[in-house]
Amino acid sequence: MNLPLNDPWWSDAVVYQIYPRSFSDSNGDGYGDLQGIISKLDYLEDLGVDVVWLSPIYVSPHDDNGYDIADYDAVDPLFGTMADFDELVAGLHLRGIKLVMDLVVNHTSDEHAWFAESRDPASPKRDWYFWRPAREGVEPGTPGAEPTNWGSFFGGSGWEYDEASGEYYLHLFSRKQPDLNWENPEVRAAVFAMMNRWVDRGVDGFRMDVINLISKTMPLADGHLEPGAPYSREVQRVANGPRLVEFLEEMNAEVGIDERRLFTVGEMVLCDAAQARTYTSRHHPRLGMVFTFEHMSLDQGAGGKFDLAPLRLPDLKANLAHWQAELAESGWNSLYFENHDQPRVVSRFGDDSPGHRVAAAKAWATVLHLHKGTPYIYQGEEIGMTNAGFTRIEQYRDIESLNYYAEATAAGVPAERVLAGLALKSRDNARTPIPWGSGPHGDFTRGTPWLPLNANADTINVQAALAASDGVHAHYRRLIGLRHSYEVIQKGVFALLLPEHEKLWVFTRTLTSETVLVVANMSSELTSVPVTELPDLEDAELLLGGSGADIQTLEPWEARVYLVRN
Repeated sequence: MNLPLNDPWWSDAVVYQIYPRSFSDSNGDGYGDLQGIISKLDYLEDLGVDVVWLSPIYVSPHDDNGYDIADYDAVDPLFGTMADFDELVAGLHLRGIKLVMDLVVNHTSDEHAWFAESRDPASPKRDWYFWRPAREGVEPGTPGAEPTNWGSFFGGSGWEYDEASGEYYLHLFSRKQPDLNWENPEVRAAVFAMMNRWVDRGVDGFRMDVINLISKTMPLADGHLEPGAPYSREVQRVANGPRLVEFLEEMNAEVGIDERRLFTVGEMVLCDAAQARTYTSRHHPRLGMVFTFEHMSLDQGAGGKFDLAPLRLPDLKANLAHWQAELAESGWNSLYFENHDQPRVVSRFGDDSPGHRVAAAKAWATVLHLHKGTPYIYQGEEIGMTNAGFTRIEQYRDIESLNYYAEATAAGVPAERVLAGLALKSRDNARTPIPWGSGPHGDFTRGTPWLPLNANADTINVQAALAASDGVHAHYRRLIGLRHSYEVIQKGVFALLLPEHEKLWVFTRTLTSETVLVVANMSSELTSVPVTELPDLEDAELLLGGSGADIQTLEPWEARVYLVRN
Protein backbone atom coordinates (compact mmCIF):
# COMPACT_ATOMS: atom_id res chain seq x y z
CA MET A 1 0.00 0.00 0.00
CA ASN A 2 1.41 3.36 -1.06
CA LEU A 3 -0.90 6.12 0.15
CA PRO A 4 0.41 9.26 1.91
CA LEU A 5 0.05 9.47 5.66
CA ASN A 6 -2.95 11.80 5.48
CA ASP A 7 -4.92 9.12 3.62
CA PRO A 8 -6.38 6.11 5.46
CA TRP A 9 -4.17 3.14 4.65
CA TRP A 10 -7.24 1.00 4.01
CA SER A 11 -8.19 3.11 0.96
CA ASP A 12 -6.53 0.55 -1.31
CA ALA A 13 -6.85 -2.46 1.01
CA VAL A 14 -8.90 -5.64 0.65
CA VAL A 15 -10.20 -7.39 3.78
CA TYR A 16 -10.67 -11.14 4.19
CA GLN A 17 -12.99 -12.31 6.96
CA ILE A 18 -12.24 -15.55 8.78
CA TYR A 19 -14.93 -17.32 10.78
CA PRO A 20 -12.53 -19.47 12.81
CA ARG A 21 -14.72 -22.45 13.68
CA SER A 22 -15.36 -23.09 9.99
CA PHE A 23 -12.00 -22.21 8.41
CA SER A 24 -9.55 -25.06 9.10
CA ASP A 25 -9.31 -27.64 11.91
CA SER A 26 -5.80 -28.65 12.94
CA ASN A 27 -6.55 -31.10 15.78
CA GLY A 28 -9.47 -33.18 14.49
CA ASP A 29 -12.12 -32.02 16.98
CA GLY A 30 -14.41 -30.79 14.19
CA TYR A 31 -13.91 -27.09 14.92
CA GLY A 32 -11.59 -24.74 13.08
CA ASP A 33 -8.84 -23.22 15.21
CA LEU A 34 -5.90 -20.81 15.24
CA GLN A 35 -3.35 -23.40 14.14
CA GLY A 36 -5.65 -24.22 11.25
CA ILE A 37 -5.58 -20.56 10.21
CA ILE A 38 -1.78 -20.44 10.63
CA SER A 39 -1.47 -23.40 8.25
CA LYS A 40 -3.25 -21.37 5.54
CA LEU A 41 -1.34 -18.09 5.79
CA ASP A 42 0.47 -18.73 2.51
CA TYR A 43 -2.94 -19.17 0.87
CA LEU A 44 -4.04 -15.75 2.14
CA GLU A 45 -0.79 -14.14 1.02
CA ASP A 46 -1.14 -15.68 -2.43
CA LEU A 47 -4.71 -14.39 -2.71
CA GLY A 48 -3.31 -10.91 -2.13
CA VAL A 49 -5.43 -9.64 0.76
CA ASP A 50 -4.17 -6.86 3.03
CA VAL A 51 -6.24 -7.40 6.17
CA VAL A 52 -7.68 -10.40 8.00
CA TRP A 53 -10.78 -9.77 10.09
CA LEU A 54 -11.02 -12.52 12.67
CA SER A 55 -14.44 -13.35 14.13
CA PRO A 56 -14.44 -13.87 17.93
CA ILE A 57 -11.94 -16.30 19.43
CA TYR A 58 -12.50 -15.22 23.04
CA VAL A 59 -13.64 -17.52 25.85
CA SER A 60 -17.35 -18.09 25.36
CA PRO A 61 -20.15 -20.59 26.08
CA HIS A 62 -20.95 -20.24 22.34
CA ASP A 63 -24.67 -19.61 22.71
CA ASP A 64 -24.27 -17.30 19.71
CA ASN A 65 -21.14 -18.91 18.22
CA GLY A 66 -18.68 -16.77 20.16
CA TYR A 67 -20.49 -13.44 19.98
CA ASP A 68 -21.35 -14.02 23.65
CA ILE A 69 -18.02 -13.34 25.34
CA ALA A 70 -17.22 -14.60 28.83
CA ASP A 71 -13.62 -13.34 28.97
CA TYR A 72 -12.31 -10.62 26.68
CA ASP A 73 -8.68 -11.29 27.60
CA ALA A 74 -8.37 -15.02 26.89
CA VAL A 75 -8.49 -17.27 23.85
CA ASP A 76 -11.15 -19.97 24.04
CA PRO A 77 -9.49 -23.41 24.29
CA LEU A 78 -11.73 -24.44 21.39
CA PHE A 79 -9.51 -22.28 19.17
CA GLY A 80 -6.15 -22.69 20.89
CA THR A 81 -3.97 -20.62 23.19
CA MET A 82 -2.63 -17.10 23.49
CA ALA A 83 0.69 -18.44 22.20
CA ASP A 84 -1.16 -19.59 19.07
CA PHE A 85 -2.64 -16.11 18.74
CA ASP A 86 0.77 -14.47 19.02
CA GLU A 87 2.08 -16.87 16.36
CA LEU A 88 -0.84 -15.92 14.10
CA VAL A 89 -0.18 -12.18 14.50
CA ALA A 90 3.51 -12.67 13.77
CA GLY A 91 2.78 -14.83 10.73
CA LEU A 92 0.35 -12.33 9.26
CA HIS A 93 2.63 -9.36 9.87
CA LEU A 94 5.55 -11.23 8.31
CA ARG A 95 3.46 -11.47 5.14
CA GLY A 96 2.41 -7.80 5.26
CA ILE A 97 -1.15 -8.63 6.35
CA LYS A 98 -2.80 -6.73 9.19
CA LEU A 99 -5.13 -8.32 11.77
CA VAL A 100 -8.51 -6.90 12.79
CA MET A 101 -10.30 -8.39 15.80
CA ASP A 102 -14.03 -8.58 16.37
CA LEU A 103 -15.04 -6.22 19.19
CA VAL A 104 -18.32 -7.27 20.83
CA VAL A 105 -19.07 -4.71 23.53
CA ASN A 106 -22.78 -3.94 23.26
CA HIS A 107 -23.23 -7.06 25.36
CA THR A 108 -21.28 -9.80 27.12
CA SER A 109 -22.11 -13.39 27.93
CA ASP A 110 -24.18 -13.97 31.05
CA GLU A 111 -21.22 -16.11 32.12
CA HIS A 112 -18.84 -13.13 32.12
CA ALA A 113 -17.47 -12.31 35.59
CA TRP A 114 -18.85 -8.78 35.29
CA PHE A 115 -22.40 -10.04 34.87
CA ALA A 116 -22.06 -12.73 37.52
CA GLU A 117 -21.09 -10.01 39.99
CA SER A 118 -23.89 -7.72 38.81
CA ARG A 119 -26.53 -10.29 39.77
CA ASP A 120 -26.09 -9.15 43.37
CA PRO A 121 -28.26 -6.00 43.85
CA ALA A 122 -25.65 -4.67 46.29
CA SER A 123 -22.74 -5.15 43.87
CA PRO A 124 -20.81 -2.12 42.57
CA LYS A 125 -21.25 -3.69 39.13
CA ARG A 126 -25.05 -3.82 39.35
CA ASP A 127 -25.17 -0.71 37.14
CA TRP A 128 -22.79 -2.20 34.56
CA TYR A 129 -25.88 -3.77 32.97
CA PHE A 130 -29.52 -2.70 32.60
CA TRP A 131 -31.28 -4.14 35.64
CA ARG A 132 -34.88 -2.98 36.10
CA PRO A 133 -37.82 -3.93 38.37
CA ALA A 134 -41.00 -5.43 36.98
CA ARG A 135 -43.64 -3.18 35.50
CA GLU A 136 -45.59 -1.46 38.25
CA GLY A 137 -48.62 -3.42 39.39
CA VAL A 138 -47.63 -6.66 37.62
CA GLU A 139 -46.29 -9.73 39.42
CA PRO A 140 -42.57 -10.20 38.58
CA GLY A 141 -41.90 -13.15 36.35
CA THR A 142 -45.40 -13.22 34.87
CA PRO A 143 -46.37 -12.31 31.28
CA GLY A 144 -46.45 -8.55 30.76
CA ALA A 145 -44.28 -7.78 33.76
CA GLU A 146 -41.23 -6.89 31.68
CA PRO A 147 -39.96 -3.33 32.36
CA THR A 148 -40.60 -2.31 28.71
CA ASN A 149 -42.18 -4.03 25.73
CA TRP A 150 -38.91 -4.31 23.80
CA GLY A 151 -38.31 -7.47 21.81
CA SER A 152 -35.07 -9.31 21.18
CA PHE A 153 -33.53 -9.40 17.69
CA PHE A 154 -33.46 -13.17 18.16
CA GLY A 155 -37.17 -13.41 19.01
CA GLY A 156 -39.21 -13.14 22.19
CA SER A 157 -38.84 -10.51 24.88
CA GLY A 158 -35.72 -8.39 25.26
CA TRP A 159 -35.92 -8.85 29.05
CA GLU A 160 -35.10 -11.87 31.21
CA TYR A 161 -36.31 -12.26 34.78
CA ASP A 162 -33.70 -13.13 37.39
CA GLU A 163 -35.55 -14.72 40.29
CA ALA A 164 -32.58 -14.54 42.66
CA SER A 165 -32.33 -10.75 42.52
CA GLY A 166 -35.98 -10.06 41.76
CA GLU A 167 -35.36 -7.91 38.68
CA TYR A 168 -35.06 -8.15 34.90
CA TYR A 169 -31.99 -7.56 32.75
CA LEU A 170 -32.00 -6.26 29.18
CA HIS A 171 -30.75 -8.44 26.32
CA LEU A 172 -31.32 -7.21 22.78
CA PHE A 173 -30.06 -10.56 21.48
CA SER A 174 -29.99 -13.95 23.24
CA ARG A 175 -30.99 -14.09 26.90
CA LYS A 176 -27.40 -15.18 27.45
CA GLN A 177 -26.17 -11.87 25.99
CA PRO A 178 -27.00 -9.15 28.54
CA ASP A 179 -26.47 -5.58 27.32
CA LEU A 180 -23.71 -3.52 28.89
CA ASN A 181 -24.70 -0.12 30.27
CA TRP A 182 -22.48 2.35 28.43
CA GLU A 183 -23.99 5.20 30.44
CA ASN A 184 -21.68 4.01 33.25
CA PRO A 185 -18.16 5.48 32.78
CA GLU A 186 -16.63 2.46 34.54
CA VAL A 187 -17.96 0.22 31.77
CA ARG A 188 -16.42 2.40 29.09
CA ALA A 189 -13.08 2.55 30.92
CA ALA A 190 -12.99 -1.25 31.23
CA VAL A 191 -13.76 -1.68 27.52
CA PHE A 192 -11.10 0.83 26.43
CA ALA A 193 -8.49 -0.77 28.68
CA MET A 194 -9.27 -4.17 27.12
CA MET A 195 -8.94 -2.75 23.61
CA ASN A 196 -5.56 -1.24 24.48
CA ARG A 197 -4.31 -4.59 25.73
CA TRP A 198 -5.12 -6.21 22.38
CA VAL A 199 -3.53 -3.38 20.40
CA ASP A 200 -0.41 -3.68 22.55
CA ARG A 201 -0.38 -7.34 21.55
CA GLY A 202 -0.22 -6.46 17.87
CA VAL A 203 -3.85 -6.11 16.76
CA ASP A 204 -4.25 -3.53 13.97
CA GLY A 205 -7.87 -2.58 14.49
CA PHE A 206 -11.40 -3.65 15.30
CA ARG A 207 -14.62 -4.65 13.59
CA MET A 208 -17.22 -3.41 16.07
CA ASP A 209 -20.28 -5.61 16.47
CA VAL A 210 -23.65 -3.72 16.51
CA ILE A 211 -21.73 -0.70 17.82
CA ASN A 212 -24.56 1.78 17.24
CA LEU A 213 -26.65 0.02 19.89
CA ILE A 214 -24.34 1.02 22.75
CA SER A 215 -26.23 4.29 23.35
CA LYS A 216 -29.87 3.71 24.23
CA THR A 217 -32.48 6.45 24.48
CA MET A 218 -32.87 7.08 28.20
CA PRO A 219 -34.92 6.48 30.20
CA LEU A 220 -35.80 3.05 28.82
CA ALA A 221 -39.46 3.21 27.77
CA ASP A 222 -42.06 1.27 25.80
CA GLY A 223 -41.81 1.28 22.01
CA HIS A 224 -44.51 1.21 19.35
CA LEU A 225 -46.29 -2.11 18.93
CA GLU A 226 -47.39 -3.31 15.51
CA PRO A 227 -50.90 -4.83 15.46
CA GLY A 228 -50.78 -8.36 16.84
CA ALA A 229 -47.09 -8.14 17.78
CA PRO A 230 -46.32 -9.13 21.39
CA TYR A 231 -43.08 -7.08 21.53
CA SER A 232 -41.85 -3.82 20.05
CA ARG A 233 -39.32 -4.01 17.21
CA GLU A 234 -38.89 -0.22 17.22
CA VAL A 235 -35.16 -0.29 16.66
CA GLN A 236 -34.92 3.51 16.78
CA ARG A 237 -35.16 3.36 20.57
CA VAL A 238 -31.99 1.30 20.84
CA ALA A 239 -29.96 2.37 17.77
CA ASN A 240 -27.99 5.56 17.04
CA GLY A 241 -28.68 6.88 20.53
CA PRO A 242 -28.01 10.43 21.73
CA ARG A 243 -24.54 9.68 23.16
CA LEU A 244 -23.20 7.45 20.40
CA VAL A 245 -20.91 10.07 18.84
CA GLU A 246 -19.63 11.00 22.30
CA PHE A 247 -18.87 7.35 23.10
CA LEU A 248 -17.08 6.80 19.77
CA GLU A 249 -14.95 9.92 20.17
CA GLU A 250 -14.06 8.92 23.73
CA MET A 251 -13.08 5.46 22.47
CA ASN A 252 -10.93 7.02 19.78
CA ALA A 253 -9.13 9.19 22.31
CA GLU A 254 -8.63 6.53 24.98
CA VAL A 255 -7.43 3.83 22.57
CA GLY A 256 -5.48 6.21 20.31
CA ILE A 257 -7.26 4.99 17.20
CA ASP A 258 -6.25 7.91 15.00
CA GLU A 259 -2.73 8.25 16.37
CA ARG A 260 -2.05 4.53 15.96
CA ARG A 261 -3.77 4.50 12.56
CA LEU A 262 -6.01 1.63 13.64
CA PHE A 263 -8.57 0.13 11.28
CA THR A 264 -12.16 0.49 12.55
CA VAL A 265 -15.44 -0.55 10.99
CA GLY A 266 -18.74 -0.38 12.83
CA GLU A 267 -21.59 -2.78 12.19
CA MET A 268 -24.65 -0.54 12.37
CA VAL A 269 -28.28 -1.60 12.16
CA LEU A 270 -30.74 1.03 10.92
CA CYS A 271 -27.99 3.42 9.88
CA ASP A 272 -28.61 5.54 6.80
CA ALA A 273 -25.98 7.11 4.58
CA ALA A 274 -26.24 10.55 6.19
CA GLN A 275 -25.60 9.04 9.62
CA ALA A 276 -22.73 6.96 8.21
CA ARG A 277 -21.15 10.15 6.87
CA THR A 278 -21.31 11.62 10.37
CA TYR A 279 -19.71 8.53 11.91
CA THR A 280 -16.96 8.10 9.29
CA SER A 281 -16.02 11.67 8.37
CA ARG A 282 -12.26 12.12 8.20
CA HIS A 283 -12.73 15.43 10.03
CA HIS A 284 -13.86 13.72 13.26
CA PRO A 285 -12.22 10.94 15.34
CA ARG A 286 -14.99 8.33 15.20
CA LEU A 287 -14.90 5.35 12.79
CA GLY A 288 -13.08 4.45 9.59
CA MET A 289 -16.22 3.06 7.96
CA VAL A 290 -19.51 1.34 8.77
CA PHE A 291 -21.35 -1.74 7.59
CA THR A 292 -24.75 -0.78 6.23
CA PHE A 293 -27.68 -3.21 6.11
CA GLU A 294 -29.83 -1.35 3.60
CA HIS A 295 -28.80 -3.29 0.50
CA MET A 296 -29.13 -6.55 2.44
CA SER A 297 -32.85 -5.97 3.09
CA LEU A 298 -33.97 -5.37 -0.50
CA ASP A 299 -35.02 -9.00 -0.98
CA GLN A 300 -37.29 -9.27 2.03
CA GLY A 301 -41.00 -8.65 2.45
CA ALA A 302 -42.96 -6.94 5.20
CA GLY A 303 -42.61 -10.02 7.38
CA GLY A 304 -38.90 -9.47 7.88
CA LYS A 305 -35.67 -11.23 6.96
CA PHE A 306 -37.13 -14.66 6.19
CA ASP A 307 -40.12 -13.30 4.26
CA LEU A 308 -38.72 -13.82 0.78
CA ALA A 309 -39.20 -11.21 -1.95
CA PRO A 310 -37.60 -11.00 -5.40
CA LEU A 311 -34.64 -8.67 -5.76
CA ARG A 312 -34.96 -5.90 -8.35
CA LEU A 313 -31.53 -5.13 -9.77
CA PRO A 314 -32.36 -1.41 -10.25
CA ASP A 315 -33.11 -1.17 -6.52
CA LEU A 316 -29.78 -2.71 -5.57
CA LYS A 317 -27.87 -0.52 -8.01
CA ALA A 318 -29.64 2.59 -6.76
CA ASN A 319 -28.93 1.80 -3.13
CA LEU A 320 -25.21 1.29 -3.62
CA ALA A 321 -25.04 4.36 -5.87
CA HIS A 322 -26.76 6.40 -3.16
CA TRP A 323 -24.13 5.39 -0.62
CA GLN A 324 -21.37 6.13 -3.13
CA ALA A 325 -22.72 9.66 -3.60
CA GLU A 326 -23.39 10.35 0.08
CA LEU A 327 -19.91 9.27 1.19
CA ALA A 328 -18.03 10.58 -1.84
CA GLU A 329 -16.47 13.66 -0.23
CA SER A 330 -16.64 12.86 3.47
CA GLY A 331 -16.67 9.32 4.81
CA TRP A 332 -15.81 5.93 3.39
CA ASN A 333 -17.74 2.91 2.14
CA SER A 334 -17.37 -0.72 3.14
CA LEU A 335 -18.24 -3.05 0.27
CA TYR A 336 -19.71 -6.45 0.98
CA PHE A 337 -22.32 -8.99 -0.07
CA GLU A 338 -21.31 -11.81 2.28
CA ASN A 339 -20.19 -12.24 5.87
CA HIS A 340 -20.83 -14.61 8.78
CA ASP A 341 -24.40 -13.23 9.05
CA GLN A 342 -25.25 -13.16 5.33
CA PRO A 343 -25.85 -16.09 2.95
CA ARG A 344 -23.81 -16.82 -0.16
CA VAL A 345 -24.36 -14.15 -2.81
CA VAL A 346 -24.22 -16.55 -5.75
CA SER A 347 -27.21 -18.41 -4.29
CA ARG A 348 -29.03 -15.39 -2.94
CA PHE A 349 -28.77 -12.90 -5.80
CA GLY A 350 -27.11 -14.91 -8.55
CA ASP A 351 -27.43 -18.34 -10.15
CA ASP A 352 -25.72 -21.25 -8.40
CA SER A 353 -26.65 -23.85 -11.02
CA PRO A 354 -23.64 -25.77 -12.38
CA GLY A 355 -23.82 -24.00 -15.72
CA HIS A 356 -23.77 -20.46 -14.33
CA ARG A 357 -22.23 -20.54 -10.83
CA VAL A 358 -18.66 -19.62 -11.79
CA ALA A 359 -19.66 -16.76 -14.09
CA ALA A 360 -22.25 -15.46 -11.63
CA ALA A 361 -19.78 -15.49 -8.73
CA LYS A 362 -17.27 -13.59 -10.86
CA ALA A 363 -19.87 -11.03 -11.94
CA TRP A 364 -20.94 -10.25 -8.38
CA ALA A 365 -17.31 -9.94 -7.33
CA THR A 366 -16.57 -7.58 -10.21
CA VAL A 367 -19.33 -5.09 -9.53
CA LEU A 368 -18.60 -5.05 -5.80
CA HIS A 369 -14.82 -4.64 -6.00
CA LEU A 370 -14.98 -1.88 -8.60
CA HIS A 371 -17.10 0.41 -6.42
CA LYS A 372 -15.30 3.00 -4.31
CA GLY A 373 -14.58 1.78 -0.80
CA THR A 374 -12.93 -1.10 1.01
CA PRO A 375 -14.00 -4.53 -0.33
CA TYR A 376 -14.57 -7.43 2.06
CA ILE A 377 -14.20 -11.07 1.04
CA TYR A 378 -15.85 -13.63 3.28
CA GLN A 379 -14.08 -16.99 3.50
CA GLY A 380 -15.22 -19.24 0.66
CA GLU A 381 -16.58 -16.36 -1.38
CA GLU A 382 -13.34 -16.41 -3.38
CA ILE A 383 -14.10 -19.95 -4.59
CA GLY A 384 -17.79 -19.31 -5.29
CA MET A 385 -19.26 -21.28 -2.40
CA THR A 386 -23.04 -21.73 -2.49
CA ASN A 387 -25.67 -21.87 0.22
CA ALA A 388 -25.74 -25.00 2.38
CA GLY A 389 -28.80 -26.62 0.80
CA PHE A 390 -30.25 -27.72 4.15
CA THR A 391 -33.78 -29.12 3.98
CA ARG A 392 -34.48 -30.10 7.61
CA ILE A 393 -34.48 -27.96 10.76
CA GLU A 394 -32.27 -30.58 12.45
CA GLN A 395 -29.41 -29.55 10.14
CA TYR A 396 -29.29 -26.00 11.50
CA ARG A 397 -27.22 -24.73 14.45
CA ASP A 398 -27.83 -20.97 14.30
CA ILE A 399 -29.80 -19.65 17.28
CA GLU A 400 -31.59 -17.03 15.16
CA SER A 401 -32.75 -19.69 12.69
CA LEU A 402 -33.85 -22.15 15.37
CA ASN A 403 -35.76 -19.49 17.30
CA TYR A 404 -37.46 -18.26 14.15
CA TYR A 405 -38.51 -21.76 13.14
CA ALA A 406 -40.00 -22.43 16.58
CA GLU A 407 -41.90 -19.14 16.73
CA ALA A 408 -43.12 -19.15 13.13
CA THR A 409 -44.37 -22.74 13.12
CA ALA A 410 -46.03 -22.20 16.51
CA ALA A 411 -47.84 -19.22 14.97
CA GLY A 412 -49.17 -21.42 12.18
CA VAL A 413 -46.75 -20.66 9.37
CA PRO A 414 -46.30 -23.85 7.32
CA ALA A 415 -42.98 -25.55 8.02
CA GLU A 416 -42.22 -25.73 4.30
CA ARG A 417 -42.46 -21.95 4.00
CA VAL A 418 -40.27 -21.42 7.07
CA LEU A 419 -37.64 -23.82 5.75
CA ALA A 420 -37.67 -22.07 2.37
CA GLY A 421 -36.81 -18.81 4.11
CA LEU A 422 -34.03 -20.46 6.10
CA ALA A 423 -32.63 -22.21 3.02
CA LEU A 424 -32.04 -18.83 1.38
CA LYS A 425 -31.29 -16.53 4.33
CA SER A 426 -30.12 -18.50 7.38
CA ARG A 427 -26.76 -17.45 8.80
CA ASP A 428 -25.72 -21.11 8.71
CA ASN A 429 -25.45 -20.79 4.92
CA ALA A 430 -22.27 -18.78 5.47
CA ARG A 431 -20.97 -20.92 8.32
CA THR A 432 -20.57 -24.32 6.71
CA PRO A 433 -16.89 -25.34 6.85
CA ILE A 434 -14.47 -24.46 4.06
CA PRO A 435 -13.72 -27.49 1.85
CA TRP A 436 -10.00 -27.39 1.14
CA GLY A 437 -10.01 -30.50 -1.02
CA SER A 438 -12.15 -33.43 -2.14
CA GLY A 439 -11.16 -35.74 0.73
CA PRO A 440 -13.34 -36.76 3.69
CA HIS A 441 -15.15 -33.71 5.10
CA GLY A 442 -13.51 -31.62 2.41
CA ASP A 443 -10.16 -31.89 4.18
CA PHE A 444 -11.52 -29.40 6.72
CA THR A 445 -11.14 -31.84 9.63
CA ARG A 446 -10.07 -35.37 10.46
CA GLY A 447 -13.01 -35.60 12.84
CA THR A 448 -16.74 -34.84 12.58
CA PRO A 449 -17.39 -31.23 11.51
CA TRP A 450 -19.43 -29.12 13.92
CA LEU A 451 -21.72 -28.17 11.03
CA PRO A 452 -22.24 -30.30 7.91
CA LEU A 453 -20.28 -29.29 4.83
CA ASN A 454 -22.09 -28.33 1.66
CA ALA A 455 -23.19 -31.35 -0.35
CA ASN A 456 -21.22 -29.98 -3.33
CA ALA A 457 -17.92 -29.79 -1.40
CA ASP A 458 -16.43 -32.55 -3.53
CA THR A 459 -16.52 -30.23 -6.57
CA ILE A 460 -16.57 -26.75 -5.05
CA ASN A 461 -13.43 -26.63 -2.95
CA VAL A 462 -10.16 -24.71 -2.72
CA GLN A 463 -8.09 -27.37 -4.47
CA ALA A 464 -10.41 -27.36 -7.48
CA ALA A 465 -10.60 -23.57 -7.50
CA LEU A 466 -6.81 -23.19 -7.53
CA ALA A 467 -6.58 -25.54 -10.49
CA ALA A 468 -8.96 -23.44 -12.61
CA SER A 469 -6.90 -20.75 -14.39
CA ASP A 470 -10.02 -18.76 -15.28
CA GLY A 471 -12.10 -19.70 -12.23
CA VAL A 472 -13.49 -17.70 -9.34
CA HIS A 473 -10.31 -17.72 -7.26
CA ALA A 474 -8.17 -16.49 -10.13
CA HIS A 475 -10.71 -13.77 -10.78
CA TYR A 476 -10.50 -12.53 -7.18
CA ARG A 477 -6.71 -12.39 -7.43
CA ARG A 478 -7.04 -10.23 -10.55
CA LEU A 479 -9.58 -7.92 -8.87
CA ILE A 480 -7.30 -7.45 -5.87
CA GLY A 481 -4.39 -6.77 -8.20
CA LEU A 482 -6.38 -4.10 -10.03
CA ARG A 483 -7.24 -2.31 -6.78
CA HIS A 484 -3.62 -2.32 -5.72
CA SER A 485 -2.41 -1.10 -9.12
CA TYR A 486 -4.84 1.62 -10.21
CA GLU A 487 -5.41 4.81 -8.29
CA VAL A 488 -8.60 5.39 -10.26
CA ILE A 489 -10.06 2.24 -8.66
CA GLN A 490 -8.98 3.38 -5.22
CA LYS A 491 -10.16 6.98 -5.46
CA GLY A 492 -12.12 7.53 -8.69
CA VAL A 493 -15.49 9.29 -8.69
CA PHE A 494 -18.42 6.89 -9.13
CA ALA A 495 -21.20 7.37 -11.69
CA LEU A 496 -24.03 4.91 -12.36
CA LEU A 497 -25.17 4.40 -15.96
CA LEU A 498 -28.38 2.73 -17.19
CA PRO A 499 -29.88 2.85 -13.67
CA GLU A 500 -33.24 1.31 -14.67
CA HIS A 501 -31.86 -1.56 -16.75
CA GLU A 502 -33.17 -4.82 -15.31
CA LYS A 503 -30.14 -6.93 -16.28
CA LEU A 504 -27.12 -4.71 -16.81
CA TRP A 505 -25.02 -3.13 -14.08
CA VAL A 506 -22.95 -0.37 -15.67
CA PHE A 507 -20.91 2.33 -13.97
CA THR A 508 -17.76 4.40 -14.30
CA ARG A 509 -14.96 5.45 -11.95
CA THR A 510 -13.12 8.58 -13.01
CA LEU A 511 -9.94 10.22 -11.74
CA THR A 512 -8.28 13.06 -13.69
CA SER A 513 -7.51 11.63 -17.15
CA GLU A 514 -8.59 8.02 -16.55
CA THR A 515 -12.01 6.37 -16.51
CA VAL A 516 -12.77 2.78 -15.61
CA LEU A 517 -15.94 1.39 -17.17
CA VAL A 518 -17.65 -1.67 -15.68
CA VAL A 519 -20.28 -3.46 -17.80
CA ALA A 520 -21.86 -6.56 -16.28
CA ASN A 521 -24.74 -8.76 -17.35
CA MET A 522 -26.33 -9.73 -14.03
CA SER A 523 -28.65 -12.35 -15.48
CA SER A 524 -28.63 -15.89 -16.82
CA GLU A 525 -29.69 -14.70 -20.27
CA LEU A 526 -27.86 -13.36 -23.31
CA THR A 527 -28.28 -9.59 -23.07
CA SER A 528 -27.88 -6.78 -25.60
CA VAL A 529 -25.87 -3.73 -24.54
CA PRO A 530 -26.95 -0.21 -25.62
CA VAL A 531 -23.40 0.77 -26.60
CA THR A 532 -24.44 4.26 -27.73
CA GLU A 533 -25.09 5.11 -24.08
CA LEU A 534 -21.59 4.06 -23.00
CA PRO A 535 -18.25 5.90 -23.27
CA ASP A 536 -16.34 5.42 -26.52
CA LEU A 537 -14.28 2.23 -26.21
CA GLU A 538 -12.36 2.44 -29.48
CA ASP A 539 -9.01 3.01 -27.74
CA ALA A 540 -9.94 1.44 -24.41
CA GLU A 541 -7.81 -1.14 -22.63
CA LEU A 542 -9.63 -4.28 -21.49
CA LEU A 543 -8.51 -4.83 -17.89
CA LEU A 544 -10.69 -7.80 -17.02
CA GLY A 545 -13.13 -10.22 -18.66
CA GLY A 546 -14.33 -10.54 -22.21
CA SER A 547 -12.24 -10.53 -25.36
CA GLY A 548 -12.27 -7.01 -26.81
CA ALA A 549 -14.09 -3.73 -27.33
CA ASP A 550 -17.13 -5.30 -29.05
CA ILE A 551 -19.77 -5.53 -26.35
CA GLN A 552 -22.94 -5.48 -28.44
CA THR A 553 -24.04 -8.59 -26.55
CA LEU A 554 -22.94 -10.08 -23.23
CA GLU A 555 -23.08 -13.73 -22.33
CA PRO A 556 -24.96 -14.72 -19.15
CA TRP A 557 -23.16 -13.23 -16.12
CA GLU A 558 -20.39 -11.81 -18.29
CA ALA A 559 -18.62 -8.81 -16.74
CA ARG A 560 -15.99 -6.60 -18.33
CA VAL A 561 -13.76 -3.84 -17.00
CA TYR A 562 -12.27 -1.26 -19.39
CA LEU A 563 -9.76 1.53 -18.86
CA VAL A 564 -10.34 4.66 -20.94
CA ARG A 565 -7.65 7.37 -21.02
CA ASN A 566 -9.29 10.71 -21.71
